[in-house]
Amino acid sequence: GGLDSTLYALSEAGLKPVWKFKTKGEIRSNVCASGGNIYLNGGDGFLYALEAKSGKVIWKFMAKGEAKYDFADYFHSTPAVHNGVIFFGSGDTYFYAIKEKTGTLLWSYKTDGIIHTTPAIDSGKIFFGSFDGNVYALHEKTGKQIWKFKTVGHRYFPKGEVQGSPVCFGGVVIVGARDYNVYALDQEKGFCRWNKAYTKGWCLSNTIYDSTLFTGGADERVLISANPLTGKENWKREMEFLIFGNCAFDSSMLYVGTTIGKLHAMRTVSGKKLWAQATDAYTANKSKYFKANDSYRDDIYSIITSNEQFLDVEFELGGIFSTPLVLNGAIVFTSTDGTVTWLEGNGENNK
Repeated sequence: GGLDSTLYALSEAGLKPVWKFKTKGEIRSNVCASGGNIYLNGGDGFLYALEAKSGKVIWKFMAKGEAKYDFADYFHSTPAVHNGVIFFGSGDTYFYAIKEKTGTLLWSYKTDGIIHTTPAIDSGKIFFGSFDGNVYALHEKTGKQIWKFKTVGHRYFPKGEVQGSPVCFGGVVIVGARDYNVYALDQEKGFCRWNKAYTKGWCLSNTIYDSTLFTGGADERVLISANPLTGKENWKREMEFLIFGNCAFDSSMLYVGTTIGKLHAMRTVSGKKLWAQATDAYTANKSKYFKANDSYRDDIYSIITSNEQFLDVEFELGGIFSTPLVLNGAIVFTSTDGTVTWLEGNGENNK
């Protein structure tokens, strides 16, 4: 999906368009596939069920609307399907459970803030975060609240808005918030087992792979491998710019993009960087804002005078806000210059 309000289905052979589906809102989430259908949060207040092969609408569910918190509210909630039910959050402050076959509402739960996190499901519980600063655990079948956890908050973000999507492992649910913390919460009781506080900014990207937690930093500009039960680091690697998408993996490698417009390939176990692929937009526009070593030019604050303009620059550079896809030995990723890129596994043959 794209900010042009269009969902694209592409063939593996040459990434040629098979069909397109237009909504009335910017598409800022992934689709969820189940049983030959796909489920799309359209960015326009509707959840759509589409046939995967044709893009034909099977049904659509109307929420109470969509909203954007601020310029840095990048993503919407991706639907999650479990036991015949679709779960997703909305900018209308509600969390919804929808019957997969018919699109009818089973239950909804209201919070005091926008819900743009993708839910995690484990052991009969649904976990999600809200911009009201809380992480919620609800009963999967009834929507009844089991517990909620309030983030600490930060000087610049006193609500501690929960913008990162949760992941579950070993009885904990791990989630990053705008208060510069990553929290590991007990799934049963909702208390904090451990947290890591960062000093420079948000760490909203958390991925579990092979019993390991991978956390990507935004302003912190790091990628960290850690034990999800204790938070103890295995390794930490400095990155040239911000990470907002999650990591993707194959047997021994991880792939992650930065919002400057580079895709990195690293060893999963050691964090050793093997190669990086830049977007065409990065190559064309980098010198306007950055030095050769990817640090800002000395006169950057005379060029960029607001936080919103920093986001505009990331779009101009073909920033990678998305999570790559590993597909039959290749890596596919999207970038904010409006392109989909296919790479061979060695990163050399850009198709």
